[in-house]
Amino acid sequence: MTRKLRSDARDNRDRILAVAREVFATEGLDAPMREIARRAEVGAATLYRRFPTKEALVTAAFAEQMAVCTAILDEGLAAADAWAGFCLVIEKLLATHAVDRGVTAALMARFPHAFAFGAERDRALRSLLELIRRAKESGELRPDFVLDDFVLVVMANGGIHAGSPAAAVAASRRFAALMIQSFRARPEAVAPLPPAVRLPLRVRGHTPAAPRRREHSYGTQR
Repeated sequence: MTRKLRSDARDNRDRILAVAREVFATEGLDAPMREIARRAEVGAATLYRRFPTKEALVTAAFAEQMAVCTAILDEGLAAADAWAGFCLVIEKLLATHAVDRGVTAALMARFPHAFAFGAERDRALRSLLELIRRAKESGELRPDFVLDDFVLVVMANGGIHAGSPAAAVAASRRFAALMIQSFRARPEAVAPLPPAVRLPLRVRGHTPAAPRRREHSYGTQR
């Protein structure tokens, strides 16, 4: 019989996982284990007792998110229309990744073979390849689309920065629509894009000066 964790031990574990998800999402999987322990307000010994390796910590931190991704792929495969199923997967996965970049980091990890959910990850990739095959056979997906194109889109989507989770999802939705149109074998069949989202433009180490007012044909300078 599996021994239940004491309430304080369970609280420590939950806090470690919550901090790990946040740190990995913002700083990537290279974030030090000791930094995660510090932010979770536990000793390094406590962290390593629960999660002896970083692979074990990432596996536990993202098990639920991996299950969400798998469910989305299963939903796409269950669609009667192959192209509709492919589009659904692109839209839902990108929206999920827009608010939790740690999921992208886990899926694209450099040490995937050590993950306990390696089999789940492999099944997800096989499902994605099957979706691509069906969409191509339907004549809707361009024939030169490859899995690496999907990886590229997911990585680019992970770079979306917005003022709120809702804005990030809206921006991701428009980005997904743009990508789906570029993937389509018949560009003339495109649909209108979702509304654009105002995103902050940032240049690292530079604070842009306030724009100077100029005289325009529709008004006078003030």
